[in-house]
Amino acid sequence: MRLFHTLAGVCALLASCNLQATTLIHNVAGYQATEHSLQQFNTLVFDQGKVLATGDYPALSKRYPKAQTIDAGGKVLLPGLIDAHGHVLGLGRLQQQLELRDLDFPQTLNAIEQFSHKQKAGEWLLGRGWNQVLWAGKEFPTRQQLDALDIDQPIWLRRIDGHAGWANSAAMQRAGITRETRAPAGGEIIRDEQGEPSGVLVDNAMALVESVIPQPTLQEEKTALRTAFDLALSLGLTGIHDAGISEQTLKAYRQLAAENAIPLRAYPMISADDEKLPKLLRAGFVGAADEKLYVRSVKVFADGALGSRGAALLEPYHDRPGETGLLIHQRDELLQQIKLATDNDFQVNVHAIGDRANQIVLEILQSLHKEQDQKPYRHRIEHAQVLTLDDIERFPSLNLIASMQPVHATSDKNMAGDRLGEQRLEGAYAWRKFLDQGTRLASGSDFPVEPVNPLFGIHAAVTRRDRQGQPEKGWRVKEAMTMEEALRSFTLDAAYASHQEQVTGSLEPGKFADFILLDRNIFTNDPQQIWQAQVLETWVQGEKVYARNE
Repeated sequence: MRLFHTLAGVCALLASCNLQATTLIHNVAGYQATEHSLQQFNTLVFDQGKVLATGDYPALSKRYPKAQTIDAGGKVLLPGLIDAHGHVLGLGRLQQQLELRDLDFPQTLNAIEQFSHKQKAGEWLLGRGWNQVLWAGKEFPTRQQLDALDIDQPIWLRRIDGHAGWANSAAMQRAGITRETRAPAGGEIIRDEQGEPSGVLVDNAMALVESVIPQPTLQEEKTALRTAFDLALSLGLTGIHDAGISEQTLKAYRQLAAENAIPLRAYPMISADDEKLPKLLRAGFVGAADEKLYVRSVKVFADGALGSRGAALLEPYHDRPGETGLLIHQRDELLQQIKLATDNDFQVNVHAIGDRANQIVLEILQSLHKEQDQKPYRHRIEHAQVLTLDDIERFPSLNLIASMQPVHATSDKNMAGDRLGEQRLEGAYAWRKFLDQGTRLASGSDFPVEPVNPLFGIHAAVTRRDRQGQPEKGWRVKEAMTMEEALRSFTLDAAYASHQEQVTGSLEPGKFADFILLDRNIFTNDPQQIWQAQVLETWVQGEKVYARNE
């Protein structure tokens, strides 16, 4: 694998590279979703980093007789894929931390113990990815289980969804958490039968531990971002929407942009919880739609996650009567954050998973709409995971975008029924209901909660099955997308969700030549094999920035 971040790097390795010359790539099985149809083509022509034409080889070769010609050998060519919801810094940092995804409980403990041998004495052991839903008993873990490993350092492990954390006693002591410690609003300290903190903290309570963990420096953040960029490019992503960044991370992005070190299109959302938010909003947008870095949105957090029972529900959890989840911010706080953003002309992207959180956000947006037209902002509901059927129907009147993650449905399929019961599943992961009413879906992965590979998401969107093929007929398959809809949700509609559909998201003339080559045809092969497709090349703005095994 080789990644090229600068024009000089490309040309040094590719002697024939001349981006000032017209380039014609032919012998491709090309597909793109436009505003009105799915288009197929066998030839792409671009110059100065922008598309000139797509179509048939004989006609285009005559129109551009002096073009540099590349025979792609029949490979599949798609517009560059866009992940509309990921956590870039988290992805980059995780490459240096412990990942616990898909492990059972004994495997989890063993992985923690093995990873500790790589750590320095007294250094925090950090990781994420544990999921008690996969364990026998499905119960939250405890600090005593970590203490029994006899690891002489503080341990802090985020749950797979990032909305709960698991600490050992050393970490709890450093954070000053005792029996008398009260959870902050919007958070929960899980306790044992004796009332002692168990070691698991949910949502806003996680800050009790995370506030005492040494934070990365600006330079460390820049390194982590670049690590994540490289991984994204290798998997066919030419655009990423970073769902919630701090002032320091924004500074890291801006420095990388000034150094010409952002090799794809980044659309970071400023976290509404950053104490510098008013100042950052008054400073206005960063970049423009046609630049690699474009900042014009705010990420607001309404509730937690379903797996940790932090999603705010209208009725109690089916598997925990009496609990209805957590609002990270109460209605008045949400209104203030959203109004602050819109008063400064910023798009608002609200994390809302439970039906109560979604309903509150919709009511706030509708109240603001009465004062000022909210449609031009293209506000987004991030996840839009569980809604009442009536609330789903409210999206079109506000031109709201459902920013959803297809892999969540196949990861959550066994847990969601336990949490919600069958009746509420009618409005859960309801892609078809949104699409049929004309709501745009912007698809993402929520990496590193889920794997960053966008082809996993396209597979889940089309089949509603996991990568092991389960369930055989798909989970609530009536909500599945067509292949064209799935592609569009990861390309044109994701670009629309960042106000960039005029410059990217498809390979129409005048747009940037952002595209990928695959080793198989995901349109004609068995849909269950979509996730197995490999990205062979990734091109951004007419530059080859990744080539597999080159």
